[in-house]
Amino acid sequence: MQGVEASKRNSHLFYSFLLLSFHLTLSLANKKAISKDQPCKHMVLYLHDIIFNGTNVANATSAQIAGSKPPLGDFFFGKFVVFNDLITGDHHLLSPAIARAQGFFFYNMKTDYNAWFAYTLVFNSTEYKGTINIMGADLMMMETRDLSVVGGTGDFFMTRGIATLRTDTFENIDYFRLKMDIKLYECY
Repeated sequence: MQGVEASKRNSHLFYSFLLLSFHLTLSLANKKAISKDQPCKHMVLYLHDIIFNGTNVANATSAQIAGSKPPLGDFFFGKFVVFNDLITGDHHLLSPAIARAQGFFFYNMKTDYNAWFAYTLVFNSTEYKGTINIMGADLMMMETRDLSVVGGTGDFFMTRGIATLRTDTFENIDYFRLKMDIKLYECY
């Protein structure tokens, strides 16, 4: 009797092992290799931010909604800005829009210029439809800064990657342009 039970137990273990092996094989076969040297999609876009200054209601694409008065230090600490910025394929403000960047940033250091961004690139063009979600710290005094691409919809369904920001130009506190070098490493 013990031999029959041992045989059943061994048979059960064998089939469990076989099922687990089959599942792992399928999982590994469907897994795409990710290489930091070969993104599945690469785009260079320009974000144009025109800050509301009290008189430019028609042209402003961003506005401060909270902040300390008087400011806490020399680096805008506590300032909170929402935006709906134009995204173009080149550095010209009047170029055709490829997308809109909709989100917010806030200054979060008292000792240097630093902001934390969270925004969505909303595409509605003949080339792309969908969204890309980007978030992270913008260490403004560095030449380039990497923010995380944490998801997307439409043509960018569940994408992940890196958006490298570079300040392309700025005019006082009224306008700035960021060059975004976006490399996506997970594309479905």
